Amino acid sequence: MRHIKYRAQIAPTSLRRFRRAMLNFYRTEGRDLPWRRTRDPYAILVSEILLHQTTVATVAPVYEAFMAQFPTVSALASAELDAVKAITDPLGYKIRGTWLWQIAQQVTATHRGRMPTTLAELMDLPGVGRYTAGAVMSFAYGRRAGVLDTNVIRVLGRFFRLPADGTADRLHQLWAVAEAVVPPRQVWQFNQGIMDFGALCCRARQPQCGRCPLARHCPAAAGRASLAAEGGPQDVWFWDAPDVRRRPGA
Repeated sequence: MRHIKYRAQIAPTSLRRFRRAMLNFYRTEGRDLPWRRTRDPYAILVSEILLHQTTVATVAPVYEAFMAQFPTVSALASAELDAVKAITDPLGYKIRGTWLWQIAQQVTATHRGRMPTTLAELMDLPGVGRYTAGAVMSFAYGRRAGVLDTNVIRVLGRFFRLPADGTADRLHQLWAVAEAVVPPRQVWQFNQGIMDFGALCCRARQPQCGRCPLARHCPAAAGRASLAAEGGPQDVWFWDAPDVRRRPGA
């Protein structure tokens, strides 16, 4: 998704509560993953491409093997495509090896071997969508950028009562909220926290509402449907032009 149709504004109390919960969760329960030990935009981009439609546990050893053989974008650019795919193809979704190799070629030819530093430039790379570009912007450069993977969609949908319904319009709304919730500082920790929160606590099946820091205010928490008024759409406003602001569904 190159362009987000909406911008979002969130009620201050809900926004502060949500940001604080995600930062605290990462501080106390964040996962130690190999790609979180670096701020190298190339290494982070590699991890995000490898993670497409694949679990963290499956990707971790492949990521480490890939980075050992191709530690820099120039090393990847000078490699044979078959050597790249020999590492990535066993993960399935075999286009990812081609994407990584093509990315290295483009970065070398167009950016003099330096990884792009803007969202638009990153999204011009093969296989890089808004999520991957946002991940590089926030995890490598520490800049405000939303991330919206399956876990984040679930967390935002439950707390702000915007569950994914398969429509493009709802996806635009979720992206707008994902951008709006990112704090001005601690961007890296926040975005890692919201992804970990979705993976470990606010899970698709058997969510851990009993240990959720937001359960008392979340309309989706087990047995708390009556709390919909505390965290529902009335806490989020969308607009698609400077003078046009509207509530969801209006």
